[in-house]
Amino acid sequence: MAITQQELSRRIRAAREASQMTQEEAATQLGVSRPSYVQIEAGNRSVTSLELDRLAYLFGREIRDFLAEAFEEEDALAALFRAQPEVASQPEVLEKLRTCMALGRELTRLEQFLGLDHEKAQVTTYSYPPLRSRWDAIQQGQRLAESERRRLGLGNTSLPEVTELLESQGVRTGLVDLVDDVSGLTLNDRKVGFFVVANRLHHHLRRRFSFVHEYAHVLVDRDKFGLVSKASERDELTEVRANSFAANFLLPESGVRAFIQGLGKGQPSRPSADLFDEAGSLNVEGRNDPGSQALQLYDVVQLAYAFGVSCQSALFRLRNLRFITEREFENLKTQEQAGKAKSIHSFLDLPTPDHEGLRNAFKQRFLGLALEAYRREEISRGKLRELALLMGCPADALDLLSVEAGDVETCEASER
Repeated sequence: MAITQQELSRRIRAAREASQMTQEEAATQLGVSRPSYVQIEAGNRSVTSLELDRLAYLFGREIRDFLAEAFEEEDALAALFRAQPEVASQPEVLEKLRTCMALGRELTRLEQFLGLDHEKAQVTTYSYPPLRSRWDAIQQGQRLAESERRRLGLGNTSLPEVTELLESQGVRTGLVDLVDDVSGLTLNDRKVGFFVVANRLHHHLRRRFSFVHEYAHVLVDRDKFGLVSKASERDELTEVRANSFAANFLLPESGVRAFIQGLGKGQPSRPSADLFDEAGSLNVEGRNDPGSQALQLYDVVQLAYAFGVSCQSALFRLRNLRFITEREFENLKTQEQAGKAKSIHSFLDLPTPDHEGLRNAFKQRFLGLALEAYRREEISRGKLRELALLMGCPADALDLLSVEAGDVETCEASER
């Protein structure tokens, strides 16, 4: 049943207000005068399909949302704007978030075209009692990390590429330029499912931690439409739990212990053992060379590299697991901050991961499905070009392909 122009106008107004956007801002983004836009919302001026498509993008919606029989007043982005008004006040951040959601929706539609429906139900969930204290939050984060590692069969080894791991679990990932205080955010959209974003401006190892942190929110905080993780709010119980999860998930205790033991360290200065037979027990005590078990900064650098974390993350983990004392922690942290860790990294000839140059699993999958949908004539060449531009591909990228709808073969584009 077709909706009336008045109902369409009402929906446009509701979506704009839910997105915390003024009529002036919407008019500017649409490329029309404010009086002209006001007439659209008043139902006195019809809106073109191109204008409606642009408005849907601005409000983090799909154009079909406005034309459907039922209309939801609030979606994931709108809920985020309401809960975090300071995010809505940053136009450049909003634009990146809208692009992320648009990409997620387009990928979902491509999967539907190809019979590969993205099932939100595949994202597992855990239920825990309400958090009562920071210690409770730390314990829950630890148990959650152990349970999820066990479910995924990860053992005590280093994680694979984090974004690929999350994508394999049905969680969309993205990178957005955010303010320094914001490390990442989680969105729960009824059509896209879960979408986690990390701050592109942060170091790649910090982004890795952020993605895992946001994954904790996906696993246990899914009752919320949107969450923003800020360094200034790290004391919040849900943030404490997510940080505990990330630390334990990235650096599992059993894995850290095995690694330290492999270095011939981690033993007490006076190891002892009790021998028992039917006649009684005998306590035997040994003695390691003085200082032989003390962890050095080069040990920390190797541990951090092996598990794909920063030296500071490794130091905090070693302190929490009581491999180093508070005094040793402060001494090693001072050395790290003085730049010695970088010198050791170079001396050990440890590769520096080029995370910007690594294969972008999301981009590759997105464009691969777009080509397949075009070949099956599910989308037009114009739509294929639109999707390529949305992914940041050059405008002439498609000219390198001899793809025609219905054709199987493509010519290989040389990158010489």
